[in-house]
Amino acid sequence: MDIRENDLLYMKKKHPCGKEGGEMFLVLRTGMDIRVKCKGCGRLMMLAREKVEKNVKKIIHEE
Repeated sequence: MDIRENDLLYMKKKHPCGKEGGEMFLVLRTGMDIRVKCKGCGRLMMLAREKVEKNVKKIIHEE
């Protein structure tokens, strides 16, 4: 799966923050783990690439 920095990921499950945009995540860093930022609350998370690729619904690439 082609996930790059500054891409927006639309995930299957919402972040439990419950705010608007909780299913959208900004990719900050890629590698074996992917560092993402919740667009709703701004929380930073480090997730395993395997878990992200399994739960991503749509990737919006930065132009």
